[in-house]
Amino acid sequence: MELLLQCVYAFFACAAFSVFFNLGKRWMPLTCLGGALGWFVYLLLGWQSDVYAYFLATIVIAIYSEVMARVCHVPVTLFLTTGILPLVPGAGMYYTMKYCASGDMALFMETGVHTLALAGAIALGIVLVTSLVRMWKVMRSPKMFYQDKIRQEDY
Repeated sequence: MELLLQCVYAFFACAAFSVFFNLGKRWMPLTCLGGALGWFVYLLLGWQSDVYAYFLATIVIAIYSEVMARVCHVPVTLFLTTGILPLVPGAGMYYTMKYCASGDMALFMETGVHTLALAGAIALGIVLVTSLVRMWKVMRSPKMFYQDKIRQEDY
C-alpha cells in the first residue's frame, strides 16, 4: 500500500509541474503517469544500488516518453521533462551545498559524488534510449536518411 501511495504522490508532484509548464488538461494525465511509472520502477529496485535504480527508472520513463510521443503526435520532451521530475536528486544537491557552506568537506565530497552519480544515471538513461530510437529510425528507412544527407552536402 505504501508503494502505491508514493506513486500517487509522484503523480501529483508531476501534475504541479505540468501546471507550471502550462501543458493543459489534455496531456497532463499522460505526462504525470510517466512520472508515477518511473517512481514505481525506482521503488521496486530500491533494494539495489540507488544509481542502478535511477538508471533503470530513467530508461522506463524515456521509453514511455518515446512511445507516448509517437501515439499522441507531440514532442518527446513534453513527456520526458515532466516524467523525470520525481527522480531529480534535489535533496542531494541541497545537502551537498549545505555541507560545502558549513565547511564539512568529507560529507560535501561524499554527497556531491553520489548526487553526480545519480544525475549521470539519469542522463545516461535518456541518452541511451534516445540514441537507440534514432538508430532504429535510420535502420528502418536508411534510404531516406542518406538522401537527406546527400541533399545537404550538395548545397
